[in-house]
Amino acid sequence: MSARGPWLPHDLLWGMDPAQLPADAPHWAREVLEAGQPVVVRRALTAPGLIAVGLRGATREQRYAALLELHRVQRGVRPEDLCRVPVAQPWPALRALQQLRDELDATGLVWGVSGSAGYELASGVGALHQGSDLDLILRTPEAFSRARARALLARLERADCAVDMQLQVPAGALALREWAGAAPRVLLKSASGACLVDDPWGVLESVA
Repeated sequence: MSARGPWLPHDLLWGMDPAQLPADAPHWAREVLEAGQPVVVRRALTAPGLIAVGLRGATREQRYAALLELHRVQRGVRPEDLCRVPVAQPWPALRALQQLRDELDATGLVWGVSGSAGYELASGVGALHQGSDLDLILRTPEAFSRARARALLARLERADCAVDMQLQVPAGALALREWAGAAPRVLLKSASGACLVDDPWGVLESVA
């Protein structure tokens, strides 16, 4: 993929240099960039010309938030680019991805692979293990009914591993599992923070 922004949360970007990290950044973060690994776009407000990104290390505890200068992006991969990438390892998360592809295509909406599975598929760097969940996104620019969310969740729960899906709405993102639940308000995550809302599609300000 080319550097074709604007970039969205969960996109993976290449081009960040260790010199862009602050002096107190952990050593492992510098090694990740020196190895040419990508960074993942995260939700946060930034100054013009900067993108909020996160670095992944070898362990779950190794996560580091940073800022990437937009002009340094060399290429990027979006979650939806990874739906049909050939699977090299038989991890449960990747088996689940194979099981769910046709059903997710049948929603008629754009979906993609994020989290550890997306990172491994895009970079070739081992990020999954036997107990890894499968993280997915579903782009829902228009209202997605709670009944439809419950039906989709039921299908995801039949997969070979735990599946976490985020609905990407104009103002941010929310968990499919929450929207499929009974609580009248759900947690909407946006660049400016998180808040409880009763209608995620009714939030007018676009802060994704």
